Amino acid sequence: MNVIIDLCVVPIGVGVSVSKYVAACEKVVAEAGLKRQLHAYGTNIEGEWDAVFAAVKRCHEVVHEMGAPRISTTIRVGTRTDRAQTMDDKLRSVEQKLQN
Repeated sequence: MNVIIDLCVVPIGVGVSVSKYVAACEKVVAEAGLKRQLHAYGTNIEGEWDAVFAAVKRCHEVVHEMGAPRISTTIRVGTRTDRAQTMDDKLRSVEQKLQN
């Protein structure tokens, strides 16, 4: 089953700046070969369910290996069975409506 998620991984106990942890997670997702779109408060990820959630697990492993004693993660998950839809499709649909 294909899935689109919005992932926000927040390491706790590492100070104020978390960009190096975000970059590490971005590398994990890229290495998994998943389509992703970084945004200011997270990352949208698209792919097959097991691959996406394996990458989420790996993000946690990597961030813990970097020294974060705790991690709080928020995930929003979307699936469809009526038709295939990509992140690009969703964005294009809204952009078309903005032009009207």
